[in-house]
Amino acid sequence: MAGTLFLIPVALGDAPWPEFLPAATRETACRLRHYVVENAKTARAELKRVQHPVPLQELSIETLPDNPVTADLDRLLTPAINGNDMGVMSEAGCPGVADPGALLVRRAHQLGIVVRPLVGPSSLLLALMASGLEGQRFSFHGYLPAREPERGKKIVALEQASRSLKQTQLFIETPYRNAALFQALLKVCAAETRLCVASDLTLEHEAIATHRISEWRKKIAPELDRRPTVFLMLSES
Repeated sequence: MAGTLFLIPVALGDAPWPEFLPAATRETACRLRHYVVENAKTARAELKRVQHPVPLQELSIETLPDNPVTADLDRLLTPAINGNDMGVMSEAGCPGVADPGALLVRRAHQLGIVVRPLVGPSSLLLALMASGLEGQRFSFHGYLPAREPERGKKIVALEQASRSLKQTQLFIETPYRNAALFQALLKVCAAETRLCVASDLTLEHEAIATHRISEWRKKIAPELDRRPTVFLMLSES
């Protein structure tokens, strides 16, 4: 009988594990011996932080390739095929959601391996919960173009989609470009469009605020430099 593939959420920052991870999730993560991870160094640090009882050098920690082919996925899933439970970890948040892991999970389903997602932090869902925006219909778009005019055109397209579909649009940016994206949103979006900015979720300096664009334009810009941030937009005009 094949093992189970557990999807293990990882902290969004350096908060103590009891503040973000249910005890049952930690217990499962700490009984596994085989892992497929986005980054081996950060995975080892996370397993150390949740106090895995086995010395890290005795664990099997394999890195997921950027563009895995079927042979790569089958090799990585070999422990589960042979009856061992395994864990999948991204660098932060939930694997397979705005992070690597989906192809490995898809292949596990094809091979008849049971997949079990564990409870833990997802910056996207936490931001949506706290935004006050449309939570029944939403769409995540990952990173927007880094340069103009492509970025401005993409924002306009997302705003139009939000208006026509009555749908919250979620997107992120590399932390050092957050401020530029924020200013682009203020410049391009309609005055009545609502924008939520959610930074440092689950961390000590967490900050979440939702205002119309017209209101954001009157405020001092939030400090976003090098702070992991989720942007959420809803156009109702």
